[in-house]
Amino acid sequence: MTPTLSHGDLHAYLDRIGIDAPAGPGLDALMRLQLAHLQAVPFENLAIFAGRSVTADNNWTFSKVVDQMRGGWCFELNGAFAQLLEAVGFTVHRLAAAVLLGGPNQVVDHLVLEVVLDQPYLVEVGFGDNAPIVPLPLQAVGPIETRCGTFEFLNSPQGTTLAQLVDGVPEARYRFKRVNHQPRDFEPVSMRLQSDPALHWSTSPFATRLLDDQGTRIILTRDRLKTCRGNDISEQLVDPDDWNDVLFEHFGIVESVPPEALERRPD
Repeated sequence: MTPTLSHGDLHAYLDRIGIDAPAGPGLDALMRLQLAHLQAVPFENLAIFAGRSVTADNNWTFSKVVDQMRGGWCFELNGAFAQLLEAVGFTVHRLAAAVLLGGPNQVVDHLVLEVVLDQPYLVEVGFGDNAPIVPLPLQAVGPIETRCGTFEFLNSPQGTTLAQLVDGVPEARYRFKRVNHQPRDFEPVSMRLQSDPALHWSTSPFATRLLDDQGTRIILTRDRLKTCRGNDISEQLVDPDDWNDVLFEHFGIVESVPPEALERRPD
């Protein structure tokens, strides 16, 4: 796509994630931009609980991430990040994916990025945990070792599956086809995910972000705050009266999540 960010917007975005403007597109710049974004911009679904709809529109995603200093989910975060990369000079394709964490799934419910350099890379800033924090070469054959785990692309007639190796066994994360889409193509699924009461997106508030380049992550759920360093997980209970303060302290987000959203529901 043609870059949509002005010069001023680009530098506002770079300030938001705390990084200087790269000299131009390249793998090192891509790695630094991705890591900075993952550390600065939370993966969260809190707007839904404040009664605000979210959209995949470019103007919305930029404003929410940069002007409002918020996070978001895949359509917002990967959508906004695509605009940043294009403004820097990268060639970016927006890919539609079906999340497989809950088992087989044929329905598109995720946006992920392909960035083309000397070869194509899968780039992700909108999946929370269970996702790579560095660009993954899409043409790689066999396991890809990273600081936060080992990943592999598995090809089939249905598309390409991103899998993470856990104890040597590939666990599917999502499946995608390498077909470029427009932001508006993701609008129907974005509306469905935020309005379906059977889905956790609309019933369970959360926020998470990366803390370092080793994969350490902090996660705020309905009733607890967790810090995950590999297999070392520490957690503390969070009182509903303190939840919004904890959210601001660890994620920099000012939001009033209503008490009823924090009530424990039966499984």
